[in-house]
Amino acid sequence: MIKFYIPKQINDGTFVIQFDHVGLAFSGHPLFEDACFTLQKGERCGLVGRNGSGKSTLFRLINREMEPDQGTISVPKNYRIGYLQQHIRFTEPTLIQEAALGLPAHERDDIYKAEKILFGLGFTEEDLETPPDRFSGGYQLRLNLTKVLVSEPNCLLLDEPTNYLDILSIRWLMNFLSRWPGEFILISHDRDFMDNVTTHMMGIHREKLKKIKGTTIDFFQQVLSEEELHEKSRVKSDKKRAHLQSFVDRFGAKASKAALAQSKMKMIAREPVLEKLNELSELSFAFQEAPFPGKKMLDAQHLQFSYNEEPLIEDFSLEIEKGERVAIIGKNGRGKSTLLRLLGGDLTPQKGQLEYSDNTRIGYFGQTHVDRLNGKHMIEEEIALANPHLNYTEIKGIAGAMMFSGDLSAKKISVLSGGEKSRVLLGKIVARPCNLLLLDEPTHHLDIESIEALIDALEDFTGSVVMVTHSELILRRLALDKIILCEEAQQTVFLGNYDEFLEKVGWEEKKKTAPPKNIQPNPRQERAEELAQKSAVLKPIQKQIQDCEEKIIFLEEEQKKSFEKGESSPEALKSQGLRKKQIEQLETQLYELYELLESKKKEFE
Repeated sequence: MIKFYIPKQINDGTFVIQFDHVGLAFSGHPLFEDACFTLQKGERCGLVGRNGSGKSTLFRLINREMEPDQGTISVPKNYRIGYLQQHIRFTEPTLIQEAALGLPAHERDDIYKAEKILFGLGFTEEDLETPPDRFSGGYQLRLNLTKVLVSEPNCLLLDEPTNYLDILSIRWLMNFLSRWPGEFILISHDRDFMDNVTTHMMGIHREKLKKIKGTTIDFFQQVLSEEELHEKSRVKSDKKRAHLQSFVDRFGAKASKAALAQSKMKMIAREPVLEKLNELSELSFAFQEAPFPGKKMLDAQHLQFSYNEEPLIEDFSLEIEKGERVAIIGKNGRGKSTLLRLLGGDLTPQKGQLEYSDNTRIGYFGQTHVDRLNGKHMIEEEIALANPHLNYTEIKGIAGAMMFSGDLSAKKISVLSGGEKSRVLLGKIVARPCNLLLLDEPTHHLDIESIEALIDALEDFTGSVVMVTHSELILRRLALDKIILCEEAQQTVFLGNYDEFLEKVGWEEKKKTAPPKNIQPNPRQERAEELAQKSAVLKPIQKQIQDCEEKIIFLEEEQKKSFEKGESSPEALKSQGLRKKQIEQLETQLYELYELLESKKKEFE
């Protein structure tokens, strides 16, 4: 069970972050205009907006990495902000050295603070000397989180923390954030995750900031209502102006109507002029479907594959029929993408048989396929390569559906962001009729609106879909027929949807050890299992306590010898001071270990 780290809270004001009429532009293009918002104490705020709308830039403004062109940003004195960035980079050779980078300069020797948080986030003492890049994505996130937490922040800025995490790691992070006592602002493309951990929602829309209490659905519904109201008001105002202008045009020259015409002209001047809102480009498309007259599309029997001596895919069999929805799930590193590449013909199985129906037409979205886009090509050229039978008008239409309308389709692939490249790859799939979609995390770089459009297109697609995803929202929306659970060197096919999977199989953290109903429990065996579990939890803590006590005894004996000898040279005095500091740190660590041991014992009681 994870012991959550609770930071010290020092701010007693009513607000913690305030934007007052903030403006910022890049190359003459405004990101924010007259932006105002206040983050109150205890608020957990989601931040939404289209890719490129300025969400990460907003974080940089709050973190003082940038200054606004106008307006002010207020943060109370001594209020500490921890910034968990989207991109994970490591520079140190070991876990503990990397974690210590987050300590303030004057506390760099207080390694025990970093150790305390690492242990609280699930690392062990054996992990401390392990290189950071050896850990899974979920534990790399925890390491980055440790670097933020050692500074004891009041507020967290979280930029896409769920990227590249598996479902279990996402659930862990959700649990962590639900217990976080301070404030945070969260950027995430995972709407379900965001709605579960936030109290408020803020969005960047048409260069303006808007914040409400509620979920992403509440936010987008309010934006939609306001835009509909704006359009109705604009139409009504235009009609009124036109009516008044018509009267002026007809009777303005007549002396008998001159005063009335002047009055109407004043009314026109007072009538507000509401501009028609610019059309915002949205991802909106449908997959072209190739006919499939048969039933069985794909038949995989006894597939085996490994990158080294250890098998990754072992004796795997699967049939996919027309119209089926299949999800591939599991922890990172368990072969999900490899299995999809085998089914798509990207890899050749070392054993087993893979057969497709003659009428099967595959549309394949793979993470490695994004990297295969030709950087020298324009977007429209890359889409054209997918289907040489398309004419220019059809190519431009697909580019427009992928939010590259007009001159944007002439942009080079090399200058595109990750999200834009993902949309190009989707465009290439749309360009070619298919009846079997193989999708490997297609939502990674898409914003919330684009993800919704993709899910809508998948729901309308009558062909078959096989998808690798860590999004529980998508797993529920797809109405799955089969789930492939990838575990270590083992792949299991479950027949049913995701809720049925959770109920009957579940993730490791939810599995129960209760015996089946038709088997009588064995009290002696249960007691043995309970003792084994208790020992597995308590022994490592007891070992840390023993090591800590032995280090303290050794240092105290060394200190005693030094004092008895009357050593007073500068080197000796420096050693005495260092030993004193080490003893104090070890005593603090020992006290915390005793507390941890007692709390664990109470849990078992």
